[in-house]
Amino acid sequence: MMRVVIGSKNPVKIAAAQAAFEAVFPDETIDVQGVAVPSGVADQPFSDEETYLGAYNRSQAARLQMPSADFWVGIEGGVMLHGGEMSAFAWVAVTDGRLRGKARSATFFLPPEVARLVRAGKELGEADDIVFGRTNSKQKEGAVGLLTHGIITRQHLYFQPVVLALIPFLNRPMYAPEADR
Repeated sequence: MMRVVIGSKNPVKIAAAQAAFEAVFPDETIDVQGVAVPSGVADQPFSDEETYLGAYNRSQAARLQMPSADFWVGIEGGVMLHGGEMSAFAWVAVTDGRLRGKARSATFFLPPEVARLVRAGKELGEADDIVFGRTNSKQKEGAVGLLTHGIITRQHLYFQPVVLALIPFLNRPMYAPEADR
């Protein structure tokens, strides 16, 4: 059994990691567990760099908390400004203790009212709940699900970068440090 620990208790992130690892390793039995760990960045990361750092920190904190796993995963959602508009995206960081993989999700732009609330200090999930009249949408469909009317949910958005972050593990000889070749 392959044990995967994700640095979050968010059921959407856990489900995305479970689906991605099952797709990448179809002959393995995959057990994904979530653990509550700090991201080491703002509750609402506000740049590409800060969002990546949050994902990386979560993967490392998960490793420290549950060192006997096979893989540790961090997923961090963030926002950034492009001109006067705000986009949303996520970073994924995966490690097995020797090798690291990372990938970024697709990006989408937020409606002006949601962006205004985020600029005012609300987390994206909280801003979505206010604008869309929802409760805890960040543990459900997320902003992307609300805006696409469920065509792409937050779990869908996270699935692809988890798969892409596993590329080094599928092609280990090409990505492994020199000492491991």
